[in-house]
This record gives sequence, C-alpha cells and structure tokens, in this order.
Amino acid sequence: MTDTIDLQSPSLYINRELSLLEFQRRVLAEAQDESKPLLERVKFLAIFGSNLDEFFMVRVSGIRKQVEAHIIDISPDGMTPPEELAAIRKLSLELMLEAQRCYQRKLLPKLNKAGVHLLDYHALSKLQRERVNAYFREVIYPVLTPLALDPGHPFPHISNLSLNLAIVIRDKKGKEKFARLKVPDTLPRLLPIKRSSGGVRKDGTIPHHHYFVRLEQVIAENLSDLFPGLEVIAAHPFRIVRDADIEIQELEADDLLETMQQNIRKRKFGSVVQVAVYESMPENIRELLIDNLEVSLNDVYVLGAPLGLSGLWQLYNSVERHDLKFAPYKPRTPKALKYTSAPADIFDAIRNGNILLHHPYDSFTPIVKFLNAAARDPQVLAIKQTVYRVGANAPVVDALLEAAEQGKQVAVLVELKARFDEESNIGWARALEQVGVHVVYGLVGLKTHCKVTMVVRKEGEGIRRYLHLSTGNYNAVTSLVYEDIGLFTCDETLGADTTDLFNYLTGYSTKQEYRKLFVAPTTLRKKLEDLILREVEHARHGRKARLIFKLNSLVDPQMIRLLYQASQAGVQVDLLVRGMCCLRPGLKGVSENIRVASIVGRYLEHSRLFYFYNHGSDEIYLGSADLMPRNLNHRVEVVFPVESREHTRYLRQHVLETYLKDNARALILQSDGTYIRSTPAEAGGEIIDVQEKFMS
Repeated sequence: MTDTIDLQSPSLYINRELSLLEFQRRVLAEAQDESKPLLERVKFLAIFGSNLDEFFMVRVSGIRKQVEAHIIDISPDGMTPPEELAAIRKLSLELMLEAQRCYQRKLLPKLNKAGVHLLDYHALSKLQRERVNAYFREVIYPVLTPLALDPGHPFPHISNLSLNLAIVIRDKKGKEKFARLKVPDTLPRLLPIKRSSGGVRKDGTIPHHHYFVRLEQVIAENLSDLFPGLEVIAAHPFRIVRDADIEIQELEADDLLETMQQNIRKRKFGSVVQVAVYESMPENIRELLIDNLEVSLNDVYVLGAPLGLSGLWQLYNSVERHDLKFAPYKPRTPKALKYTSAPADIFDAIRNGNILLHHPYDSFTPIVKFLNAAARDPQVLAIKQTVYRVGANAPVVDALLEAAEQGKQVAVLVELKARFDEESNIGWARALEQVGVHVVYGLVGLKTHCKVTMVVRKEGEGIRRYLHLSTGNYNAVTSLVYEDIGLFTCDETLGADTTDLFNYLTGYSTKQEYRKLFVAPTTLRKKLEDLILREVEHARHGRKARLIFKLNSLVDPQMIRLLYQASQAGVQVDLLVRGMCCLRPGLKGVSENIRVASIVGRYLEHSRLFYFYNHGSDEIYLGSADLMPRNLNHRVEVVFPVESREHTRYLRQHVLETYLKDNARALILQSDGTYIRSTPAEAGGEIIDVQEKFMS
C-alpha cells in the first residue's frame, strides 16, 4: 500500500515560511505565559518583535524578489511566491496584532501595578511634563532634522528599522505641507522621567518605581519648536522594514572584506518590505508613503502602539528589578575540569579522557581557559579556529590575539557572511590581522558554519592535537542563554580529520573523504542518509529501530522523504525541532511513527544531535548542521561522533530521554501544521520541565 503513496506530493509538506511564523507564535506564547516573571515576558515580546523584523528583512524580501523577477518557483508544499506572500501577510498580521494586545491589555497593566510605569505623554503630571520638555529642549531638539517634502526637497531616504513622524503643517497662507522627521535611534526609545528610573540610585539602592514615556510622543508634543511660524496640524508615526539580505558576487570580489563592508552599507538602502502605521493615519498620508516608498497596499500594516516591539529590549535591560526576572543561574564546571589552574592542567585533563560540556548548564569558562592556556603554554605551536558569531565582547578572540603576540602560529577563519554579525566579524578580522594572525574569510560560494578549534602542542618527540568541537558559537555572552553541546578531545583520528578540514578551509585542498567527521557540503548528506537507511534495514528485518534527532530546523525535502520511508518501514522516529519543521507527522501510511516536539523556553535550544539505535549499539553524532538545503549543500558544516560509551549513555538516557518526557514545555506538531501542548502529567504525577531539570 505504501508503495502507491507519492512522497513528493505537496500535501505531505508544510510551507517553510508559515512554519517559521508558527515558531514566532510559540515565542509569543512565552510572553503570554503568566507563570513567567513579568520582565521576562517583556523580553520574549521584544524577541518576537526582533524575529518578525528579521523574517521580513530576509524571507519576505527574498520571496518578493522572486515575484518581481517573475520566477515561479513552486515550494515543496505547492505554493507559488504570490500565494506565499498572501499567506504570510494574513498570518503575520494576526500575530502582530495578537502581540500588541498582549502588550496593551496584559503586560502594561501588570507592569504599572509592579511599579514599572510606561506613561502616555497626556497622562504625565505637570512636574513630569516639565522634566520631559526640558529634556527635549536640552538633548532631543539639537539631534532632530526635519526634512520637508516639496519640489525643491525630494522624498528623503528612510533607513531600515527606523521610526519616523509624518508631519502635516500649515503655513500662514493656509497651505498644508508635509515633512518627515526621523525619531533618533541614538536616544533611548523609552525616556526615563526620573534619573533613577531603570537604574540604581546614587546610594546604591534600587527604586521600586520606574517611570518612562515614549520618545516619539515627546517629540510629537514639542514639534512647534521645530516649525516656528507654522501650525503643526498632525504627526503620524510610521516604521519601515527594508530588504537586508546581502547578495555577494564573490567570484567578482577581489577583496571579500571590502565587499562585505560595502554590502553592509547597502543594507540600509534595500527596498522597503513593510510599512507599519497607526489606524489614525489618514488615507492621503498613507498614499503619499506608498507612492514615495514604492510599496503596495499589502506592504502596509495597520497596528497599535508601540510600533516596533523590539524596542522593549531597553525595558528589560535597563530596569534593575531582579524580582521581575528569572533568578540568576550559575553554570557548573565539569568534574574533570574543576581543578585545572596551571595552563598545562587542561591538556592533562583532556588526555585523561574526552570531556563533554552541555551549555548553559555547564560553564563556557573552560573554553576560554583552554584558549588562554594554549596562548601561554610554551609547548603550544599553533592554534586554528573557525569564528562565526563571537559578539562584540569576545574573550575567545582576546585569547587568539594574545597567542599571536606570544609568537604562536594562529590561523582563524572569520565568516564575514554571518548574517547581522558581519560588522562585528569585520572588526575582529582587522584586529587579528594587525597582530599577525593568518585570517581567511571562507570559501567562494559557501558559508562556513562549523564550530571547530584545534591546538597543536609539542609533546616529547612528536605533537598532539587538542580539539574543541561544538554545536554552538564561540560567544561567551550567548553561551549563557543558548543550549549547546561541545566536546574536548585529543583523539588522533579526529585530529587528523580536523587538520584536513582546516587545509580545506584555508588552502586549495579538495579533500572529499574524512575518517570520522561528516563534513558538508562533501560527505554530510550521504553519511546521514546511509545511517537512516541502516535503521530502515533493521526495521525491515523485524528488529527494533529508532531515530531521535534534535534540530533547529527540518526543511530539506530529500531528508523528509527519507524520514517518511523510515516511518513506513516501522522505525520509531522522534524529532525535537525548535523552529521550522516542514514534515507532517501522523499521516496514515506515511508518518504514523513520527512524533515532532518543539521546546521554547528560558534558553534557546540550539544543539543538533543525531541518535541511531543501531540494533542496540547506540550511536550519537553532534554538530553545527540543521537538515536544511543550505546546511547540507551550501555551507561548511561539521558533525562529529560521540565515541565515549559514558557520554553516549548520558546523552541518550539523561539528555534525550528528558526532552522526550517533557510535559511542561513541549508543544507537539499536528499533521495540519498546528502545535498543541503535550499531555500534562496525571494528577499527582511528576511535571517535567526539561530546562528546569537540567538546571537542578
């Protein structure tokens, strides 16, 4: 019967873009969760806003380019680009309005009750208004640049993610004119009304009450200062999102670093993909914006206040009310690394056996100590590392700089195409080059996404290679909130593979085969396919067969078809997919044996883990790759084996089993693309929250 089912049928696939929007719904649900501390809910609303901005800047802009170029590229689920845009608009508008209802009706009243007051300008007391207006005259007014629109002044350029005021003014002759004013992003979007609002008093105490007013309201109420002799009729806020997906013609770029710098500048000038306005904006102003920004009516989103929920990050970051946030968590140090103090100690510990780190529950500090030890140990000859997202404050890069200054041979691959981290990475690339580090920028046409560090150390008459392989970035800040798994090892075969990998990344090596590593785009897809098919063969011979994959995204149609085949053969498939999942579980004759769960919580689930039952000889692989065409075909990714039986047992029985048993946080994907909460524990049964479990 299963032979008659066409596994390429569009009905078997969920649309990628709509799946990504459903993930944003799960993020929004965290902001709506009343069991969470109040400012944590505000933070999730800010994350939702940032995610939606990126979705429009990258995904929507890409589909629009297809439409404009008349490319009818049918997605695996059967949608054309115009159909996708229509479905995206409907779902994203629904989510945006739901998010603003959450802010206005649920969070604002609770914040006010808790002592965090986000006041409307008209609700300010006389004293508060005097303070705010004085701040306008002293600080805001000198920064503002009103731009007129008339035959002598063409419509001004409006930068990406900017909040603006469309101002209608009337001259003494009664003629109405239009002006645009950018709300400066160099000033806080939420203005503290008291100096102590959001911070700590001079005496070190933290105030209970914090008072803020929105910057655009203060500007709007003081516009007469900017237009003396004219009557200000109205000021209508609007916010725009532009195409920010960089296209790089690498083959024509002699200097990739310079090309990236030029492209980042261009990002501010991409075509507009979204205009957000209030309902109060009159039709004639909307039409003026539509004409001058060269958008369609479908690109205009009529929303409530505030425009740009990502601005709520300021509230979370500035208000020092720890009673309204998660209690601080102190990561552990694995037993094997607890007593390493001298530089060489960490190498001794790794020689004693592979060491597994599970962040954020395990500390990121050992990785920094590993690199610092390598920089200072006279026996270390060379350090090689891939850098994808290290952030602005990067102790990992500081260690590499020190290593170069200490005379070590240091080679670093800096991925300049790490989206929205390009500027930070360009800065680090320049700094590393200045101290003599060999800096390369990756391979033509491929983004280098793998997370690998190798330290070459002289020991006796030979050398030993110490490795750190990881699922996550070398970023000390995000390691506190991203769930990732890393491995320290000095395995000789993995060391030889890693040497070949760096030769591939930095030289002209055309290496196609590796001993233990799975490397995209050369071997990863085939290796994973072979392991899945091995499990299928076990099932077809009547043996128990099991797959458990933990991923950020599952999009690749070829891999989805293979998982459908595994289900049809009787393999039990459990998928822990945080974000996009285009596979439909629970379809009769296709995916009855597949269960998909998504976990969204305090920490961002980021590790990629592949488990194969293998007839009782469990195998586990970790790595940087999701099952998406871009990861398997267009990126350099590394997936590595977990060879210690102790670690395999820990990851299978403790880590994966806890994820699969989660009944507090897990959302289960239905065959129609919706998600429902996992069945709660029976009365009196144990409630399992996977993140809380690992923290305890």
